[in-house]
Amino acid sequence: MTDWPLAQTYRFNGHSVRFAVRGDGPPLVFVHGTPFSSYVWHRIAPHFITTHRVHYFDLLGYGLSDKVDGDVSLGMQNELLARLLEHWGLDCPDVVAHDFGGATVLRAHLLNGKDYRSLTLIDPVALSPWGSPFVQHVRQHEAAFSGLPDYIQQVVVPAYIRGAIKREIPDDELAPYVQPWLGDPGQAAFYRQIAQMDERYTREVEGQYSSIRCPVQILWGEEDKWIPIERGRALHRMIPGAQFYPVPNAGHLVQEDAPEAIVAALLRFLPLHKSP
Repeated sequence: MTDWPLAQTYRFNGHSVRFAVRGDGPPLVFVHGTPFSSYVWHRIAPHFITTHRVHYFDLLGYGLSDKVDGDVSLGMQNELLARLLEHWGLDCPDVVAHDFGGATVLRAHLLNGKDYRSLTLIDPVALSPWGSPFVQHVRQHEAAFSGLPDYIQQVVVPAYIRGAIKREIPDDELAPYVQPWLGDPGQAAFYRQIAQMDERYTREVEGQYSSIRCPVQILWGEEDKWIPIERGRALHRMIPGAQFYPVPNAGHLVQEDAPEAIVAALLRFLPLHKSP
């Protein structure tokens, strides 16, 4: 993805995690979900590099970061985020997170003690149960799927990712989401991260959502077929003072269906929490 370079590398448990830092101003951290990469922010992050110091990275096992033949579960991604925040010297950044990134930042906040100036959650994985029928099936048959012929994988991955997007997305726009999961080691990594999905990682923190220590806004695609908007409304009720914004005509990947809604929500929200 030459138009989305991640030029810097952080070593985490012996593995390479790719990241970028751009702009200047208050720190703003973007955290992606699955089966995506930091590329999901390519329509969002550039709007903030003139006002913020923007940080984004590929989770371990995703995108340009190492495709590890080991633990890439939610149980370790919050440890990676906590270490990255320390590496970047960030004590209290604004944070924006999507899907698994939501679980990652919530776990880093509630289990690792990381503080945020504000938190924006976009269709996050946060409440059990979660996981599509496809995910449940793959979890039981990881080895069979990781050995699929290339031509089958080239059909499965685009079909799966298209299920997160309401609009008809052209093949060339979808390609950056698909490419990291093709070939070796991408195909095995795709099924490995699905096989390691476990609801215990969200159950571990669900009871603590009422103790979140920063302002929170939640955005949710009204047409999300992966995690219904009712789950978002339930999460909203669990976080005192949180704001909730349904996003019309958007699926799970709001970044592709309605990037302007995310930009507008952040422009409204972030100035309310400027540092003294």
